[in-house]
Amino acid sequence: MKIAVLSTVKSLYSTRRLVEAAQQRGHECVVIDHSKCYVGIQQGKPSIHYKGQDLSDIDAIIPRIGASVTFYGSAIVRQFEVMDVISANPSQAITRSRDKLRCLQILSGAGIGLPITGFARTASDVDDLISMVGGAPLVIKLLEGTQGIGVVLAETKKAASSVIEAFYGLGNNILIQEYIKESKGSDIRAFVVDGKVVGAMKRTAKEGEFRSNIHRGGTAQVIRLNKAERETAIAAAAQLGLTVCGVDMIPSDRGPLVLEVNSSPGLEGIEKATKKDIASEIIQYIERQYELKRAQMPKVVKKKKKRESKL
Repeated sequence: MKIAVLSTVKSLYSTRRLVEAAQQRGHECVVIDHSKCYVGIQQGKPSIHYKGQDLSDIDAIIPRIGASVTFYGSAIVRQFEVMDVISANPSQAITRSRDKLRCLQILSGAGIGLPITGFARTASDVDDLISMVGGAPLVIKLLEGTQGIGVVLAETKKAASSVIEAFYGLGNNILIQEYIKESKGSDIRAFVVDGKVVGAMKRTAKEGEFRSNIHRGGTAQVIRLNKAERETAIAAAAQLGLTVCGVDMIPSDRGPLVLEVNSSPGLEGIEKATKKDIASEIIQYIERQYELKRAQMPKVVKKKKKRESKL
């Protein structure tokens, strides 16, 4: 099988591990910068080219779509889907998860635990918006933020009002969420592959910081999820249609609450914390999908030529 990892940076840990895992299992694996791909849309002949080369020989893709190129990256994944190429995550599921507001709305409708969240267009009713999530302290998040960037903890109502008004003044879309005090600066990442949790870690913020992201200096340790946490992670992935994802949850007095579902979760933190080969789990999922596709293909029966009778 020929697998393409869609990544803009070949040297990233996650990209390298996926290539290694694929090659170790006997597959050809290439890294393709999806931001430099271009598509041809033609009746019955969809195509994708990269650096002048036709990519019609790709059997499966593993999208590693960054937040800054979500629209274009999802369009490239969608073109591969039109060409009947297997994808580790569907294009629609990627766009659902990347839109934080849409993601929370879908999970809320499914009855999955979430922090109380507010969203508005302007700061005209900021006092009521703050009250909606239970007042200060509260967390303010940029909709387009990633890796903890654009996340602010406002400890008072006055500070919250100032930050919200500043963000709106700059034309940013934001979410505000209740602050879960009992989490004590920690959260949980559950890595889900094909409807199963294949690894989980607890991330703890460094001293003086409330964001537990590894990129913000947080530390990680392996944990065993309880039943509620496991079921919440699996349900969140299923509701968004993601088959490979990281589900970030925060412990609370009312059970696990989902903060975010990441369609391109990093492998470094989870593999080092759990000592598990998560990359191989992803490749094995691709293999199962490939075998299923082959099994469903119509078999071509060759007719035997009739021997001419000798007169």
